[in-house]
Amino acid sequence: MTMPMEYRQASADFERFIVDARDLAGLQTTNQAYTMVQAVLQTFRRRLELEDAILFADVLPPVLRAIFVAEWDLEEPRVPFSGRIAMTREVQSLRPDHNISPDSAIADVAGALRRNLDEVKLDRVLARLPAGAADFWRA
Repeated sequence: MTMPMEYRQASADFERFIVDARDLAGLQTTNQAYTMVQAVLQTFRRRLELEDAILFADVLPPVLRAIFVAEWDLEEPRVPFSGRIAMTREVQSLRPDHNISPDSAIADVAGALRRNLDEVKLDRVLARLPAGAADFWRA
């Protein structure tokens, strides 16, 4: 079998995504965008059971999938979906001395994600996840 195209182009696809995230958030660098993306993915992940997280990870492009599962503390307690403001503060709390995620961070990452993957697949998976998951990923 040949190497799947999603793996062959993983770096280029991630670069396109991270630039979209940077631009949507009005950030200066892709390093700043990376922290924001990592924080948004971790904030979402904290609200999912393992089985649901695997379903979600399966629709992500390879590099985002890796970021989503990296350094996962499986003992960390799950938390419920809450208001956008509270979840945004959670995003902004990752590496706070280096994190300049805007108040629109979740929507910005959602917008970049939707630009860079199959939205039909994403929405199909989100519909299977707990209440609040689909709203989290609205741009």
